[in-house]
Amino acid sequence: MLKKHAKFFENILFLTDLVVIELSWFLAYYLRFYSGLLPVEKGIPPFRIYFYLIIPILLIWGFVFKSFGLYRPKRIAPYLNEIFDILKACTFSVLILVSVTFFFRQYEFSRLVFLGFWVMTIIALSLERIFFREILRFLRRKGYNLRYTLVAGIGKLAQDIVKRIELHPEIGVKVIGFLSQHENTPTSTSPLSPPYKGGEGAVNGISVIGTYKDIRKIIEEKDVDQVIIALSMEEHALILELLKDIGDEMVDIKVIPDLCEFMTLRGGIDELDGLPIISLQDTPLYGWNIVIKRTFDIIFFIIAIILTAPLFLLISLLIKITSIGPIFYKQERMGLDGKKFITYKFRTMMVNAEENTGPVWAKENDERKTTIGTFLRRTNLDEMPQFFNVLK
Repeated sequence: MLKKHAKFFENILFLTDLVVIELSWFLAYYLRFYSGLLPVEKGIPPFRIYFYLIIPILLIWGFVFKSFGLYRPKRIAPYLNEIFDILKACTFSVLILVSVTFFFRQYEFSRLVFLGFWVMTIIALSLERIFFREILRFLRRKGYNLRYTLVAGIGKLAQDIVKRIELHPEIGVKVIGFLSQHENTPTSTSPLSPPYKGGEGAVNGISVIGTYKDIRKIIEEKDVDQVIIALSMEEHALILELLKDIGDEMVDIKVIPDLCEFMTLRGGIDELDGLPIISLQDTPLYGWNIVIKRTFDIIFFIIAIILTAPLFLLISLLIKITSIGPIFYKQERMGLDGKKFITYKFRTMMVNAEENTGPVWAKENDERKTTIGTFLRRTNLDEMPQFFNVLK
């Protein structure tokens, strides 16, 4: 059911994007030549010349936006992430459009129209996306457009994620039940009330509807849209087994880690009310989509590195002045095909901060943070050195 709804909303969003893009193009033409804001020295070109470009514009923007994943569900992702993706996609689209106009040698298109169009599409599409997402959040609070979710696990992690889901009805996640390893083995860390058998019993008021070996059957019978795996590190083998069992199912797979071992896996990290969620499986880009995204990433981040160089140097200087230790914090990650690489961030913690506590998540008012560490994390400026990973 969700897949039908998702396709419907995707089509609505796609058509709305095209309307916004078309209006932005015509508005850019009007502001340049008829608004009186800018002098017109070479005369006003016929509107039809710019009108002829609308079909190539819509084709370019539609293709690039799909290639950048801007029509994938973003229930948990922050607004800023989507706005940043829109910025990248619009920039790449304008570059393609400018290239296309070279084939219209009999006409000279205004660079200011292109510039105004670029700015307006970024602003207008960002506002449109925020408005659209707020409508979807309102509908989900009312019980529409829900994503039916199965939770593998009945321990503390599983119960924590369900509590947070219930606190955020706007994300539209409906937990239909838990899965456990055995039918009759309630424990102190995963209490069942009453001890269940064959689907009886519940955790936090939600039914335990089967065991891990039943997962494929339950996915098919219950029309599951998403599986959340919330198991402890002691159950690492079970996590791998579950991933193997459902890796070919047409469902989203999320893992609530316990925690650090999964930080090297390929995938995105979202957050729900302070709880990290690692996405291990999404539909991958392929073919020309990979080439387009890779080319743009390199061009965009080279420009970004040049433009942010003064800020980069200032942060480096402040880190050195306010704390003892290196400027950067490095961490090993795993990329495509299991290849390991080193990623760098600006250091926000005291040196050897984890010697006493072990690897734990940063928290509010964390005493291990440096003087400017809190600010860097809150603004995500500690991520700036990761620009260089794109060039590797």
